[in-house]
Amino acid sequence: MLELAILGLLQEAPMHGYELRKELATKLGTLRAAISYGTLYPTLKRLKLAGWIGEAEATETSDIIPPMTSKRGRVVYKITAEGKERFADLLTQTGPETYDDTGFGVHFTFFSRTDRATRLRILEGRRRRVEERREGLREVLARAADRLDAYTLELQRHGLDACEREVRWLEELITNERSGRAPSRSRTLASETATPPEDPRPHSDRP
Repeated sequence: MLELAILGLLQEAPMHGYELRKELATKLGTLRAAISYGTLYPTLKRLKLAGWIGEAEATETSDIIPPMTSKRGRVVYKITAEGKERFADLLTQTGPETYDDTGFGVHFTFFSRTDRATRLRILEGRRRRVEERREGLREVLARAADRLDAYTLELQRHGLDACEREVRWLEELITNERSGRAPSRSRTLASETATPPEDPRPHSDRP
């Protein structure tokens, strides 16, 4: 999945390793993008040997190289024509790995460049995976709740709540895909920035 993420980011602009790592964290979230340089640079080397990325010319990158970086950090990568074909091919893959947490997160990041049929297959596969996880947690709670300590029990309930929320979210996305609608950006932003309404009554210390 790191290969897909790197090629997708380099489609947007040439980047050096430091910037790639930062963009991975921004787009995928820190949990999904906990990628060390020890993982990133060998992957970049492999992609370069495969002919899917190359080094950008100095004139293309003079304004995006960060100060105080190592020689390796000053190398700026760009995607090649073969890399763009590889990226397009990776976007069409809908195997079980695309339903896991990391695989789904990477593919979902590039859904705007993915055809609707592929998006729908990945969403449905992810829903099945989360439903299986949800049923497993329900079974644990039904069978062994009385043997769990309070904190373990709370953790299991938290996991179950998270699964139920994700299933509802996925069902909404699947409904939108089937009807040809994109997720509502305005609704998402509004929900993130919404604040509780103020109590119109004046404050008083008296009952």
